[in-house]
Amino acid sequence: MIVLRSASIESQATNNPSRGYALSPSFASLLKDFGTRKWKKHLETFKKETKALKEELERKRALEKIPVILPDGLELQLSAGEHNVLQKAIIEEFLPLFGMGAEVLYIGDTSDKFLFLKQDKLTELGYFTVEHEELPDVIAYSEEKNILFLIEAYHSTGQWSEIRVKKIREKLMECQANIVYITAFESLESFRRKAAEIAWETEVWVADFPEHLIHFNGYKFLEIHK
Repeated sequence: MIVLRSASIESQATNNPSRGYALSPSFASLLKDFGTRKWKKHLETFKKETKALKEELERKRALEKIPVILPDGLELQLSAGEHNVLQKAIIEEFLPLFGMGAEVLYIGDTSDKFLFLKQDKLTELGYFTVEHEELPDVIAYSEEKNILFLIEAYHSTGQWSEIRVKKIREKLMECQANIVYITAFESLESFRRKAAEIAWETEVWVADFPEHLIHFNGYKFLEIHK
C-alpha cells in the first residue's frame, strides 16, 4: 500500500468529509532508502509485504460487504459504511412500503458509483445522460404509477435542497415520468439538523420510523384529514 485513507473514527463512511489521506508507514520508510545501497533490498521486501497485505485486505473487504436484496430478488453487495446501511434500508424497507412496485434502476455504492445501473430504462424514460455529480443515491421507477423516485441517503451531505432540485428539474424537462424527490435520513435527529434546507415539494423518509413520510408540500394532502 502506498496511500491510506485516514479518519478519526475507523468506521466512518468513505465520503465522510473528515477523512484524509496519508502515506503508509512502509512506503514512507522505503522512500527514505531511495538512492542508497539499501534501496533494492528494501524495494523487494516492500513488494512482498504489499502483495501479502493486498490479499489480506481483499479478504477483509469481502467480509465487510453489506448484502442488499432488490425488489426483483437480485442480491448486491454494498461496501461497509453508515451511508450504505441507509441505502439498504431504502431498498428493503422504503420501496416495499411506498414504491408501488418500483423497479430499481440505479444504486451508487460509496466505492463504486455505478454498482448497479439500468441505463436503457433511464434513457427510455427521458432521464438525462448519467453524470456522477448529478446522480442521487438510488433511482427507482414505478411503472404502475409512472413515478420516478430520486432518493438521496443523507449521511453528511446530499439532501434535496431548493437549488439542487431546480438544477435537476431543468435537466429533466423531457422526462416522461412523474418525479418524486426523497431525502432519506437514518434518524429524526439527523433530519432535524437539515430540516431548514429541505426543498418544498419533496418528501422525507426517516429509517427509524419507516411507515411514515414527511411531506414538504402540504396543501394537496389536506383533504386526507377530513
